[in-house]
Amino acid sequence: MVKRIQYKGLLSCSLHDAGEVMTEIDLTRALERIREAIRPYPPAALFALAEEGYRSPFEVLVACVLSIRTRDETTVPVARRLFAEARTPEALLQLAPSRLLELIRPVTFAEQKVETLHAIAHDVLTRYHGHVPCTDEALRGFRGVGPKCANLTLTIACGIPRIAVDVHVHRIVNRWGYVQTRTPEETLQALEVRVPRALWGEINPLLVPFGKHYCTPTRPWCSRCPVVDMCARVGVSVSR
Repeated sequence: MVKRIQYKGLLSCSLHDAGEVMTEIDLTRALERIREAIRPYPPAALFALAEEGYRSPFEVLVACVLSIRTRDETTVPVARRLFAEARTPEALLQLAPSRLLELIRPVTFAEQKVETLHAIAHDVLTRYHGHVPCTDEALRGFRGVGPKCANLTLTIACGIPRIAVDVHVHRIVNRWGYVQTRTPEETLQALEVRVPRALWGEINPLLVPFGKHYCTPTRPWCSRCPVVDMCARVGVSVSR
């Protein structure tokens, strides 16, 4: 039976065996280990694109919209194909909806994203004189842009580190026992309280590949996990 206990000053964690000593995640040390473990794997999509030079606020915002509910393996080549024709709001608006759909069709909800991207480009030009502002309020004011895309744009393009929570980050920090939340939005709020600000920009680029190759949704690779000694394994019944 899994029971939950609370130590003063420590986060509540799951204990799977009677008498097991509760361990607390040392986040700095955990991220150092994860950084080494994911080194052989490609970066998450937006960080990979930034390394290729697609790192303006507009490009990061567009790539993030493309990435919603879409695998990195699809997002990266689709973004490259789109940016080969349009890297600015002016150029994107010059693409007919049919051409834009042709370019981005492999992503999930492509038809809706055509409308979203045209709306964003139009707003950038009419409201912000062609430049995406590096503010949370402005970014979240664009159609289809939530906390994750706003925070990734601020981190990658604006040099303002923020915590970007996707399904991988949400799953992992709850599995660790670091937070106890039900939604990515709740996770973001909890992490902003707990995580030292100096680490905010590292959470997403490290935990996304870690979640793809180690801490997978089902049957995680606990046998080769670099932080298994710190993990409460909340909700893990079967692992590899």
